[in-house]
Amino acid sequence: MKGWLTILSIFLMACIRVDPDGNYPDPPGDTGGETETDVHAWVTDPAANILFQKHRQGIFFMSDAGEEEVIRADTTRRYQSIDGFGNCLTGGSAILLNRMSPEKRQVLLKELFDPRGTGIGISYLRISIGASDLSDRVYSYDDMPAGQTDPLMEHFSLDPDREDLIPVLKEILAIYPELKILGSPWSAPVWMKTNRSSIGGSLRHEYFDAYARYFVRYIQDMEEEGIMVDAITVQNEPLHPGNNPSMFMSAEDQAKFIRENLGLAFEDAGITTKIIIYDHNCDRPDYPISVLSDPQAARYVDGSAFHLYGGTIDAMSTVHEAFPNKNLYFTEQWIGGPGDLGTDLKWHVENLIIGATRNWSRNVLEWNLASDPNYHPHTEGGCDRCLGTVTINGDQVTRNPAYYILAHAAKFVRPGSVRIHSNVLNGLPNVAFQTPDGRKVLIVLNTSEENRRFGIGFDGRLAYTELGAGAVGTYLW
Repeated sequence: MKGWLTILSIFLMACIRVDPDGNYPDPPGDTGGETETDVHAWVTDPAANILFQKHRQGIFFMSDAGEEEVIRADTTRRYQSIDGFGNCLTGGSAILLNRMSPEKRQVLLKELFDPRGTGIGISYLRISIGASDLSDRVYSYDDMPAGQTDPLMEHFSLDPDREDLIPVLKEILAIYPELKILGSPWSAPVWMKTNRSSIGGSLRHEYFDAYARYFVRYIQDMEEEGIMVDAITVQNEPLHPGNNPSMFMSAEDQAKFIRENLGLAFEDAGITTKIIIYDHNCDRPDYPISVLSDPQAARYVDGSAFHLYGGTIDAMSTVHEAFPNKNLYFTEQWIGGPGDLGTDLKWHVENLIIGATRNWSRNVLEWNLASDPNYHPHTEGGCDRCLGTVTINGDQVTRNPAYYILAHAAKFVRPGSVRIHSNVLNGLPNVAFQTPDGRKVLIVLNTSEENRRFGIGFDGRLAYTELGAGAVGTYLW
């Protein structure tokens, strides 16, 4: 009975007012009204309509008597460092953000990217190099009239992104200058491709050098705009040539392109941007393993990136075990509209926030940052059900499941944190971290069908708490 009263009290404090004029309600994640406690907790419980709310009851450590229902964190067993948690800032997302009034856009961007106060602290963004399928049209930075080519990049220009993406990125960087940015191409310029189309086809071998120059110009020109690209992937979803835009790239071609062209071009230009391979589903770990098995290509490669539209998340550990000196990244996962918080929260937290990081990923990126109520913009043939982390309708903003999924990690597991050991209890998957300032963060999901009371154990001490069925808790001490 006491557990249900606790949940009810949290629910009553979690109610969010709705402004009929479209002004923002008080953002979730309130950090005011400190309660005396050893462990600070933030909870999302869809069944109780609790949305990333700070727990108002104290959680206190006592001596650890060796109870069994305890998740114990151990800072002496350390794994990978964390680069951040975030989204893909698509061209369409940037359009919607840029159309907001400057005042409302600034409020939203601070809520998304500022880790202080009520911000959720997104610290990592993936952007498309040229158009993605969630741009309003197909384009590259070197489009040429039919029959013409530009192997020396004399016509290269970032102009297609100067109206929306670049200005929005600069606003975000003003709020959070340490933001990590990953660039991914959906397709090379069509004049470089075997089928001269934005859909499918492959990169013609005679244009491997030209495409390497394309990447170099992209990184250099973005730097001139004050935007540092931390990493690039060679090709988004290289085994899925049916999107618009898209391009097929075999593992053999990817290794050859890196070995003979891209790696040398970066080296010659003094570019330190990381080269990340694969960037596709967990059902084909043989692809990155094949590329990394080429020692001449592998010397230029920082690591491998994954999505989870196929396979299981432990494929990342398969690649880690084969090449433990190479990094791993999780770079995309969509939520289909209209979304369901209970179902989406449970799946994404278990498989990505917990699953990807327990399988060596240095980041976790949800897919689209923003869409409108009709899941626009997108290209003809692009994703028409991709639900944004937020839905933007003019100046009105709705927070969707990915917002709460990200908040539980992004706000507290700051870049430079290190995953530490924690044991897994049946029905309570979890992951633990130590932050750069020495605090400990434990993220726990209750996958069972009933409330669960469990202990948090650390350094010979024990604190008890409770999670509702299907709820997520982030615990900080």
